[in-house]
Amino acid sequence: MRIDARQPSDLRPLSITRHYTRWAEGSVLIKTGDTWVLTTASVEDRVPPFMKGTGRGWVTAEYAMLPRATPERHPREHSTSGKALGRSLEIQRLVGRSLRAVVDLDALGERTVWIDCDVLQADGGTRTAAVTGAFVALVDACVKLKEAKRLPAFPVTDLVAGVSVGIVNGEPVLDLCFAEDSEARVDMNVVMTGGGRFVEVQGTAERGSFTGSELTTLLELARSGCDRLVAAQREALGPLASLIEGTDKA
Repeated sequence: MRIDARQPSDLRPLSITRHYTRWAEGSVLIKTGDTWVLTTASVEDRVPPFMKGTGRGWVTAEYAMLPRATPERHPREHSTSGKALGRSLEIQRLVGRSLRAVVDLDALGERTVWIDCDVLQADGGTRTAAVTGAFVALVDACVKLKEAKRLPAFPVTDLVAGVSVGIVNGEPVLDLCFAEDSEARVDMNVVMTGGGRFVEVQGTAERGSFTGSELTTLLELARSGCDRLVAAQREALGPLASLIEGTDKA
């Protein structure tokens, strides 16, 4: 039995609340256990310089953890270093890559969707929760563009979600909380589309190494978790899920 009484293949309790804040085109509070992440999607009618004149859009992300998201207060990164630090940069790039994998940038047009991911409370798995929640916020933002007749076609082509897996006390487990993550022999983050295709696999042996068969087991465990997260996204989106085209299976 795990530290929080879950079975090895159990996700933590999950909730996805849309329209959580007033002003953003898309706004979602995702709670996965004691990890809570606020994700917002904002639309700007401009693109980065390298995209200018291409007619294509862009999706990018920023990530930050609030000072008391953890048991001890940590200063805001911008107040100490003047910029985002390495871990935050890594995570926001992950979120951006994950969302761009399921967006037709030509259909988005020459505009940028900014995804802001703010961790309100952290207990492991903040980056994968950010991906999962940000996707729903992105869909809501694109729906507003569609309703305003600013899109030639709906640009979101599939769903995408992320989850952590690892080997803890010799056993493969899904959706690690912080206590498990800090003790894991192997720690891995996996992002997958609703069609069952991999977007990102980040895996590390924290102690020793791991075998090919262990890797296969972890990937299958992640697949089962992502399938359930995608189902939760579909449920949260309701009828809007029918706008998403992705149907191909890996």
